[in-house]
Amino acid sequence: MYARVAKSRQVFLHKLSRKLVNENQVVVVENLNVKGMVRNHNLAKAISDAGWGTFTNFLAYKLEKKGGKLVGIDRWFPSSKLCSSCYYQIDKLPLDIREWTCPNCGTRHNRDGNAATNIRAEGIIMLQTDGTAVSEERRGSKTNERT
Repeated sequence: MYARVAKSRQVFLHKLSRKLVNENQVVVVENLNVKGMVRNHNLAKAISDAGWGTFTNFLAYKLEKKGGKLVGIDRWFPSSKLCSSCYYQIDKLPLDIREWTCPNCGTRHNRDGNAATNIRAEGIIMLQTDGTAVSEERRGSKTNERT
């Protein structure tokens, strides 16, 4: 039974990574400390079940084969604590807080959605810094340029 679950997880990760690679030239991910995260016995099973390390490996080799690029954002980048509207950074944001309001501009954020927006914006900045042309803003997202 365990082998069947593991095989199902592998198939899902392969299909999802293939879909992302087929639809994108660049994929931006946060470099999470997966090994460190699984040391927390409360989170270990959920993190292992998600297969994040395996998923990023699948993305990396498929993007490389296609000529695409996987951009890794440093795990210490404050993606959750940075307002994606005005770039104000709050000091503390405990994991149990899933929504917060920026004290600077009043924008209400979902923690994960805000982090995803910031990770994407940081990836674009990294690509531009490396001299890679970034010409398309996908899925109706606003342009995020930090000054």
